[in-house]
Amino acid sequence: MPDPSTYRPAPGTIPLEPGVYRFRDERGRVIYVGKAKSLRQRLNSYFADVSALHPRTRQLVLSAASVEWTVVRTEVEALQLEYTWIKEYDPRFNVRYRDDKSYPSLAVTLYEEYPRLQVMRGPKRKGVRYFGPYSHAWAIRETLDLLLRVFPARTCSAGVFKRAGQVGRPCLLGYIGKCSAPCVGRVTAEEHRHIVDDFCDFMVGRTDHMMKRLERRMSEASENLEFELAARLRDDLEALRRAMEKQAVVFGDGTDADVVAFAEDDLEAAVQVFHVRGGRVRGQRGWVVDKLDEMSTGDLVEQFVTQFYGLFEDDGSEIPREVLVPVLPDDAGALSEWLSERRGSRVSVRVPQRGDKRALAETVTRNAAQALMQHKLKRASDLTARSRALGELQEALDLPTSPLRIECFDISHVQGTNVVASMVVFEDGLARKSEYRRFAMREGTGDTDWIAEVVRRRFARYLDEQVAVGADADTDPSAERAEFEAPPPGIDPTTGRPRKFAYPPNLLVVDGGAPQVAAAKAVLDELGIEDVSLVGLAKRLEEVWLPDQPYPAILPRTSEGLYLLQRVRDEAHRFAITYHRQKRSKAMTTSALDGIPGLGETRRKALMRRFGSLKRLRAASVEDLIEVPGIGRRTAEAIVAALAAPQDSVPAVNVTTGEVLDDETREDGAEQGGNA
Repeated sequence: MPDPSTYRPAPGTIPLEPGVYRFRDERGRVIYVGKAKSLRQRLNSYFADVSALHPRTRQLVLSAASVEWTVVRTEVEALQLEYTWIKEYDPRFNVRYRDDKSYPSLAVTLYEEYPRLQVMRGPKRKGVRYFGPYSHAWAIRETLDLLLRVFPARTCSAGVFKRAGQVGRPCLLGYIGKCSAPCVGRVTAEEHRHIVDDFCDFMVGRTDHMMKRLERRMSEASENLEFELAARLRDDLEALRRAMEKQAVVFGDGTDADVVAFAEDDLEAAVQVFHVRGGRVRGQRGWVVDKLDEMSTGDLVEQFVTQFYGLFEDDGSEIPREVLVPVLPDDAGALSEWLSERRGSRVSVRVPQRGDKRALAETVTRNAAQALMQHKLKRASDLTARSRALGELQEALDLPTSPLRIECFDISHVQGTNVVASMVVFEDGLARKSEYRRFAMREGTGDTDWIAEVVRRRFARYLDEQVAVGADADTDPSAERAEFEAPPPGIDPTTGRPRKFAYPPNLLVVDGGAPQVAAAKAVLDELGIEDVSLVGLAKRLEEVWLPDQPYPAILPRTSEGLYLLQRVRDEAHRFAITYHRQKRSKAMTTSALDGIPGLGETRRKALMRRFGSLKRLRAASVEDLIEVPGIGRRTAEAIVAALAAPQDSVPAVNVTTGEVLDDETREDGAEQGGNA
């Protein structure tokens, strides 16, 4: 473990100017990125007495092997550079304000001729208007179900919409009055878009005008003795009121703001954000993060704002006009300026002092405190178990260090076809899915050959990228880069992204027993890799095989270390099978169309795009096939004839050799199993 005194900069060499600094481990990997008004004052605080440091800070300085910095002119530049490097390097010691969930939004597809209302997750799309995000999809559907009575817009998929138009009958929502049924021509495209526009106006808070208009229409219908219409309008008004109750009115002036609050202790902090749009709470998010050192609430606010709003689209459309926080950070002016640049208009970062905004901030603070309490109750055993698992593995396998980074390889195939391999990564006992990799095998005839191939390909890339990292490190790190003329170490100069295989594991796990371990060991020896520990986990008895050992190591069934190895192995198996099924499905879909005269790769793809599956293609007529661009009548007739042939008339083929099998050979081959 490195000693902080070995890489402490010489006295007087650290500049006094503002800048951004990076800590790297002994392999050159960036493990922390920070910014400071005065680099000298901030960096010197890391090299105080180690025993007096915060536990997370102590772990950081003991894990690091070097520190470097870049001087900038202003605090705004420092904010931008810090955000950029955190996004590039994803350092393990930086606070991460994100989770594994994608929050749902209520989306309106305005780019379509007949816009659709739907629940949508993931990245934002052009031509779609979003309302949210919400904490739960059921909350959106519940509100939408109430509003469809008043705004009967389309909610069905493109396939359902097209099919209803073909048969001339709407779906159930059309019959019960919750869809205006544009699919069968009950309303025109212009009338349907007017319904959608009214829905959007209601969602952004323009409710008073709409309520008054419905009340006026209800009174007119009653005066004209149109009691059925008046009753329906009365029910519509009640539905709108119930929907408004589900989205509590917070401010009367249509405020557009995010309200942020923290609850913290010495080691962790919980953050809660309420999204207020058009005066209503549209969504809520929350995280619990580790604190690096003695961070103040202002420091937490600064880190949260730079990371959270840095994840949004470049146009800044999701950044609100106000960010209400519990405490202003020291560089609140720079933070506000940076947000304003990203949004394209003025953004205010301030502390609410009185009135409704202050009351809402107190509510968000109570939510944060509750989230931190629940997290502590839930994670207490989890953290202990992970630490115990890593310690048990180090002791049981006689590893030089705790296996903080574990990589596992697995092979998936059926009788040697569509052979694929997976690589999964666990860091600190948790899956790191951004570093998962999958491989299509190119050679070999068995599991040992394929294990050897995937290990060779992975570590050959590692050696290549170590050479590239070394070439980057030869550049003078203290040289000023006004416009980042040379990429930082560990970054691919051609793409600007972190290199994928630049860091080796502490422990390499292969799915299998002694033969697979021996094959992987031979490859590591061939490549000269000596600092990576290797084990194999056999499925039958969950035996742990070590290289050059005649007998396996047996870990107790109750061992947390064995449980961690099983989780890693099972995740590699799942990831490999998923990729194998994708390749197998693609091969099975196109194989039935092989050999048809006049049907090449381009036309096969056009057919699958049009019909979606082989089952639908078999049900298609010649006239249906002719509608596909590039398919003539003669080709369509050949396709129908080929797909209509009985399955028994299709000869059995050995998937490995390609030879046609007779009945006797086919029966024998049916007994052979596959390692899927």
